[in-house]
Amino acid sequence: MDKVIVVTGASSGIGAAFARKAGALGAKLVLAARRQDALEAVARDSGEAIAVPTDVTQRDQVERLLARALEHFGHVDVWVNNAGRGITRPVSELTDSDLSEMWRDNVNSALYGMQAVLPHFKARGTGQILNVSSGLARVPVAPFRSAYSAAKHALNALSASLRMELAATHPGIWVTVFMPGIVATEFGNNALGGGPDSRSFAGAQPVDEVADGMVDVIEEPRAEAYSRPEMQAEVERYYRDVAGAEAEAARRFRAAAH
Repeated sequence: MDKVIVVTGASSGIGAAFARKAGALGAKLVLAARRQDALEAVARDSGEAIAVPTDVTQRDQVERLLARALEHFGHVDVWVNNAGRGITRPVSELTDSDLSEMWRDNVNSALYGMQAVLPHFKARGTGQILNVSSGLARVPVAPFRSAYSAAKHALNALSASLRMELAATHPGIWVTVFMPGIVATEFGNNALGGGPDSRSFAGAQPVDEVADGMVDVIEEPRAEAYSRPEMQAEVERYYRDVAGAEAEAARRFRAAAH
């Protein structure tokens, strides 16, 4: 994989697994996250990689991240917007602060990345933006993830809008949405409002499988991809019978609560 890749949210979870996978395949990596020690540890395990401590909710820091990538490697081929945060709170209990935090962490952060790297990609006539979204952006059947699901819906819409914006003038730039399901990471523990621990769910996907899927959509770019092929069928079933799918999800959550 002879590419220069910027990865946000790279200090743990999906971002760290992807960095190690891509580094082993020969990618040159610029890794970003707030936790410097953890980020540097991932960089040491990821081949030719540099750690750039960054708070991606701050536009100026995202712009500095791009500048550091260009200074070190000369160009960027792929920008992965992976940073984000969940929530454990139903709609009836959401506050203004909850919504602001979900948009800041999951939408604004990705928008800053897209807008920072776009001029560089346009000048080169090529590049790929890979926005890590969620299966909940297509099938919102986890009511306790409420505002997180809504934010990821927004991220998908922004991605599609940018894809169409670029289609006529810059067809060499890909905008890809990658949608994992439940992944066996500490995502749940780090959610606003606390758990449940994502690793406790039956069928939680190993993080290395998710990283493999991200590598695949870089090697063969496309508009959208799911971390598991069967998720496409789940999405189709949901939209064929929304009421039925939501009733079944509600039954599952009631059973889990007891």
